[in-house]
Amino acid sequence: MDIKKPIRKAVFPVAGLGTRFLPATKASPKEMLPIVDKPLIQYAAEEAIAAGISQLIFVTSSSKRAIEDHFDKNQELEDELERRGKYDLLEIAKHIVPDGVSCVYIRQPEALGLGHAVLCAKPVVGDEPFAVILADDLIDGQQQPCLKQMVNIFEKQQCSVIAVEEVSEAETDKYGIIKPEALYEGVLKIKNIVEKPAPDKAPSPLAVVGRYLLTPAIFNHLEKIEKGAGGEIQLTDAIAQLLKEEQVLGCQFKGTRYDCGSKLGYLVATIDYALQHPNLREAFKEHLQGICKNL
Repeated sequence: MDIKKPIRKAVFPVAGLGTRFLPATKASPKEMLPIVDKPLIQYAAEEAIAAGISQLIFVTSSSKRAIEDHFDKNQELEDELERRGKYDLLEIAKHIVPDGVSCVYIRQPEALGLGHAVLCAKPVVGDEPFAVILADDLIDGQQQPCLKQMVNIFEKQQCSVIAVEEVSEAETDKYGIIKPEALYEGVLKIKNIVEKPAPDKAPSPLAVVGRYLLTPAIFNHLEKIEKGAGGEIQLTDAIAQLLKEEQVLGCQFKGTRYDCGSKLGYLVATIDYALQHPNLREAFKEHLQGICKNL
């Protein structure tokens, strides 16, 4: 197996029910929740494409057709925008997916966890290294997208790379937590990884967040591991097994992560992105200043 291949494929596990956002997610996927004027899944796809990804692999469920429709061509909409002379909006609608980038959709037959969702993508990924992106974690990479930062490390080290971020002690039971060893600036060698440990059992405050670059060897472990936390097949558990045979690195990325799987994180992201929006920021800033005076 030659891992000296470029990262061309990204897996997006999008089969979850999004129950924390009910009733908004009763009929619409949580990944289609908008941050200002783009859905979360589009931000994730754009990050992947900016890192050199050319194939987007969506692991979906029967309730996620809206994601497929979003990335598909909508001829009726394009014809209507052209008829009205709204050429700026036409360009947006036509280039949701750039030329040269393809989309593949795979059904996850039952909700058996993140590890199972990734395993569902094996027939498409094959024997190539690949990315996994969780759209819930919206990351503003500022100078450089988070996944691109990780690809740079992968190209240098030729091994799996996982995005990590420090969290509060009280939050360790919500994440996979690593035991790190410093390698060089912003890059850590992962000695061990534990899924959702209690604060007194956590090996560090460094949590795995929703970006992974993985060698195809991960599939061997996903096929063998037993159900873990929550009765699900945990990707963290498979990575712990992978560590026994391959080096895995942690990337302390530069940027801001928004946990858009939580209502508070979603609202904070919406405000911050609105304040960056070229057509909205001044009016929105003025509105916020008015609100703050009355608090």
